[in-house]
Amino acid sequence: MSSRMLSRYVYLSAMSMFCLLLLPSVSASAAYDATQSAGQPSILAKPLPSVSYSNVADEYLPLVLAAEELALPPAQRVLKQARSMALDQQAIISGGCWDYLNLVFNNANVKRDVLFKGDFHQGPYATAEQLKSGDWIYYINHGYHDIEHSGMFIGWVDEANHQALILSYAGESRQEPARYKVYDVSHVYQIMRPI
Repeated sequence: MSSRMLSRYVYLSAMSMFCLLLLPSVSASAAYDATQSAGQPSILAKPLPSVSYSNVADEYLPLVLAAEELALPPAQRVLKQARSMALDQQAIISGGCWDYLNLVFNNANVKRDVLFKGDFHQGPYATAEQLKSGDWIYYINHGYHDIEHSGMFIGWVDEANHQALILSYAGESRQEPARYKVYDVSHVYQIMRPI
């Protein structure tokens, strides 16, 4: 999908939402493209902002918005709060990934429950089926020296290859807002679910 198309209103049809529910590895934009080419009627979801953000690729905005629309109420509140802090407010806080996500949950007035817990070095590691939009996950960051990291699971970009869109806050005095980025989440060792 071109960035010109993303700057316009995006319509998600009922069929695209159905595809997202049944096929979690299908991205929101792919589901949108499939239903539009099939000539399915569409409904207005949320309009995409007409601006581009430096902390999320335009192609992933439909997935961010679809995750919010399809989530259960506690996760929906957390996802909306996270988007507001990351994109609208461009919030920069003192601390790292834990501090940022803790603030997101607190600002959304949502508690969390540890759904899965393994060990950073030895596992066990969560399966793809266990992850839901809005989950606060701890994982081995294979893209950055295999360190432990935490982020918010947004949705699958490529489930078969464990590629997921994650809201991540680097901290480390970088003075950068949280960003939506694709990570390898093949080694998730803790899941905290919004309740």
